[in-house]
Amino acid sequence: MKSILRTTVVMLLISLMAHAQQFELKGKVIDDLSFPLPGTNIYKKAAKDGVQSDVDGNYSIVVQVGDTIHFAYVGFKTQKHLITGKMNRLDVAMMIDETELEEVLVTAGGVRKESKALGYAVSAVSAEDLSIRPAGEVARVLQGKASGVQITAQSGTAGSATNVQIRGYSSMSGTNQALIVVDGIPVIRDAKNAINKLSGNIDASELINIDPDQIADVNVLKGMAAATLYGTAARNGVIVINTKSGQVGKQLSPYYDQESYARIIENQYKYVSASPLSTFSIDVDKAGYSNVRRMINNGQDIPPDAVKLEEMINYFQYDYPQPASDEVFSITTDIANSPWNPDAKLVRIGLKGKEISLEQAPASNLVFLIDVSGSMSDHNKLPLVKRSLELLVSKLRPADRVSMVVYAGAAGVVLEPTTGDEKQEILDALNRLEAGGSTAGGEGIALAYELAEKHFVKDGNNRVILATDGDFNVGPSSDEDMEDLIVNKRKSGVFLTVLGYGMGNYKDSKMETLADKGNGNHAYIDGMQEASRVFGTELMGTIYTIAKDVKIQVEFNPARVQAYRLVGYENRLLADEDFTNDKKDAGELGSGHTVTALYELIPVGVKSKLIPLLEPFTYTSGKESANKKDWLTVKFRYKAPDGEKSKLLVQALDSEAVPFEQASADFRFAASVALFGMQLRKSIYIDQQNSDEVVRIARSSISEDPDGYRAEFIRLVESYQ
Repeated sequence: MKSILRTTVVMLLISLMAHAQQFELKGKVIDDLSFPLPGTNIYKKAAKDGVQSDVDGNYSIVVQVGDTIHFAYVGFKTQKHLITGKMNRLDVAMMIDETELEEVLVTAGGVRKESKALGYAVSAVSAEDLSIRPAGEVARVLQGKASGVQITAQSGTAGSATNVQIRGYSSMSGTNQALIVVDGIPVIRDAKNAINKLSGNIDASELINIDPDQIADVNVLKGMAAATLYGTAARNGVIVINTKSGQVGKQLSPYYDQESYARIIENQYKYVSASPLSTFSIDVDKAGYSNVRRMINNGQDIPPDAVKLEEMINYFQYDYPQPASDEVFSITTDIANSPWNPDAKLVRIGLKGKEISLEQAPASNLVFLIDVSGSMSDHNKLPLVKRSLELLVSKLRPADRVSMVVYAGAAGVVLEPTTGDEKQEILDALNRLEAGGSTAGGEGIALAYELAEKHFVKDGNNRVILATDGDFNVGPSSDEDMEDLIVNKRKSGVFLTVLGYGMGNYKDSKMETLADKGNGNHAYIDGMQEASRVFGTELMGTIYTIAKDVKIQVEFNPARVQAYRLVGYENRLLADEDFTNDKKDAGELGSGHTVTALYELIPVGVKSKLIPLLEPFTYTSGKESANKKDWLTVKFRYKAPDGEKSKLLVQALDSEAVPFEQASADFRFAASVALFGMQLRKSIYIDQQNSDEVVRIARSSISEDPDGYRAEFIRLVESYQ
């Protein structure tokens, strides 16, 4: 008896000592870009016994000395930390695992490849499961087949709305409706959210109306990590439905087919004897690439007019030389055999703008112009706008000032000019914004420019930053209206940055017009990664202009070049006489920005089916240039940001074309991007539609990729296959 008592006491003491050694460990998990990583699994032995980081990356777990804590998230290397002593906090920075990303691809269109490797719970229902059900009742099948899904009527009335819930979620607002995504398109959100009602989101009962025979599979996503795909709209879980046609989601989304893009008519070959000059405005906008990336990641069809070759090529940085100390730009020209046309040569023209540091930059007078209409309520619109602009606010200096204008049914000032050292006041104004109402974009633009002009900083950086999906529907709203409005405003000396957000009703054509005609630039923000690029690594190029009205004119030597074609820039072409006309508006270039243009050339004497037959000219023979080695001469004009008279730079290209494989890595990578863009547009100037060649070229030119954007491009092309 004494022995049993003694053993019991010892066991109790051991238990008490072990319990005394337990303590709460808190911390934050961030990704390789220092952004919070919600949904990270933190556990000691098994993930089911652990916790997950919240939407801000924070976590809390009970541990004791000797425990090994695992931090795991799909696409990142799992980290292990041994607890050697009592500690209160452990912050962890996760690193991307390239090998795992090759095997698992997770997009907002659903789960591809191995779902078991994902960092959150997935319940799957196959097409076979759906075939065993009473006709027309998809919801009943989900309740029986998908773990944790509850289907309830919101009232006892026949035909009443249906609420689809995932067990384990509760809501202080009285609703825990799951987000439902059909063919990659979110179609159901919180049914009791009045703002979403204004946006036209359908009721959950629409789920019942999907013909089960059309459904390929259903995945139920649980856990905080679902929010990384769909944002706060996924706080109650996500039901992902993939149909056999992949088209049903379009029918359920009231906005899906309302995106608009300016018409692009692909540049054709021109004979040098008839048109020796090629003139265009430079373009450093990069919205075209990130928008195409969004569509590929969501499994959407890509409208040909959404593919802007110059914006895809210029999304990437290239290693052009820094300008000489007394110059604002450097010019690089080189030539190689074309990788897609054996009859042609490919010429690259590269510009590099002078870099200025944040410390050297003039004081900024910034006006945030934010669309808060009902269409901006989606998770990838106003919520993403707020997080994006927070990055910019963090970089403000005491000398900088920020004002804030919003517009919905009407426009109004929500923040008077506030200095950069009062960041919390600026952030508080941002966080108070909510979406709802119609879209009076023209009125908002007018008010923002009025505020910018009122507080204009002489010799400073005066800029309106517009964040919108471009869906203007009150007051001036057509592309022509926007052009008339913004042309008048640019005379004020205030520059413009246009940030596009969202999908379904995205009006790229309006935003392109505003940026092109308003001394501005244009970016499309498809996630925090892109936001960190625009307002992080490329902040100076985004908001600090070093030259305006930048134009390029290329003169081709008829003794060497028979015909030429400019790759992209279709909406940036200028008349030849516009080159010397200082009153003609053109593109703007920011600090450190690079610009790349590609030309295809058909040399003299080469017969090609790509160029039309042309009767010889009577008076123009080209013999006057027969002794020159030049292929072409590049002429480049620009003005200072506050200047009215342009400056001219000239450079000739006289080197011989090298085999494509001997061209620089930058040259070859730019060509791979151009080739992929032409494949997306189904260009008549290429025969090869197989993206394997794009991947091959890109892989061979990925040597310098510090930020991983080239590797991402390769994964994007492979996923599109």
